[in-house]
Amino acid sequence: MQALWDFFCSLKLAISLLILLAATSIIGTIIPQGPPPPEYLQTISEAKQKLYQTLGFFDMYHSWWFILLLYLFTVNIVACSIKRLPRVWKMISEPTLVMDDGFQRSLSLTHDFKMQGDVATLRDKMTAFLKGEFAAPVITERDGEFHLFAQKSPYSRLGVYVVHLSIIVIFIGALLGSFLGYKGYVNIVEGTGTSTIYSRSGQPIDLGFTVRCDKFSVSFYDTGAPKEFKSILSVIDGGKVVIDKRPVIVNDPLTYKGITFYQSSYGPAGEGGLYHFTVRERNGGSPVKVSLQQGERKPLPDGSTLQVLEATQDVSQFIPQFSGPAARIEVTPKAGEPKAFIVFQNYPNFDEQRGGKLVFNYLGSDEKMFTGLQVAKDPGVWVVWAGCFLMVAGCCMAFFMSHKRLWVRVRNGHVTMGGTASKNPAGFQILFDELVDKLKKL
Repeated sequence: MQALWDFFCSLKLAISLLILLAATSIIGTIIPQGPPPPEYLQTISEAKQKLYQTLGFFDMYHSWWFILLLYLFTVNIVACSIKRLPRVWKMISEPTLVMDDGFQRSLSLTHDFKMQGDVATLRDKMTAFLKGEFAAPVITERDGEFHLFAQKSPYSRLGVYVVHLSIIVIFIGALLGSFLGYKGYVNIVEGTGTSTIYSRSGQPIDLGFTVRCDKFSVSFYDTGAPKEFKSILSVIDGGKVVIDKRPVIVNDPLTYKGITFYQSSYGPAGEGGLYHFTVRERNGGSPVKVSLQQGERKPLPDGSTLQVLEATQDVSQFIPQFSGPAARIEVTPKAGEPKAFIVFQNYPNFDEQRGGKLVFNYLGSDEKMFTGLQVAKDPGVWVVWAGCFLMVAGCCMAFFMSHKRLWVRVRNGHVTMGGTASKNPAGFQILFDELVDKLKKL
């Protein structure tokens, strides 16, 4: 049992676990997490795929071995704290108040000098000096001598244990989110709502209320890349609209009852909607507006018919030299073979170069879009935030604060001062020398 206790209290174990956690986290960066996309599976062999699935590499942060590492690290932190904290706490709560000759020799900084006055007078001078220049001292009398002890920031020694506690709190918050929360996805077509989302594994999850997409809009840069896509969402709970037309964009999610909806993706719903064109004869005449659904045929002024084969909001992903919305249409003359070609909304004069009898201009469409939302419920998020706050506070205590201690022994006409600091000994030596110089001038 003692050997097991020493193993979990080992600093080597802590360092080894930290290195293992850092190294294995790289796996979660290199290998896609969640259901692997087909294009990734094509790059690895079937044997590798089975190995990765067996080891849980596709959901690494929930794999049994990664969670085991976290548990071991937590036990290691608790064991180290239990072993070392009582000694540190005793140093804070029961400091050494008397600087005898043996203790004086253990101090790195000491200074002896003579001062005029009796013991009581020197004691009062030293008390006032330490109170004004350093901290209020504790006075102890022993064998006709007075020992003064003063300290600053004693609780900074607990900084490392505050960091230990913060790590445990963060782990607890993560476990709460893992066991009591979920992450899922849902696509909502404009004008419709849903009360069900789907987890990564495809399992349905009932929200207990309805989320409706009232409208979806997307704007583009001149290059054709999406500039901003925005969903207007409403929440209906118990038959009442509790959140009405709340805009949701990337980095500005909607939260209701602890469930957060993030704007994730979008696309054409493939249902309803009209595509709008203008058609004019090359030889002259006013343009005529034509609106039709995909797959529908509409007659044109010259007796031919128009059909929309397909359309996109961003043609640059197919034809890099063009951008913006475009439609591929098919024109069938009265007598002759049908001809298919592309018209671009951002290039209204492009179709004139085709040389046909009719010139087409694409005005866009009112096709319904769907908004893709990432949905997350994490009841442990505030616990994690509390742990992060504790970690920052603990790091500030551990790295930017120092436990400084001073002892002064007063005898008849003789004063001895000693001091030590838990950190930055060079800086404390400068402070110590300054205090000695001031003392000599009293």
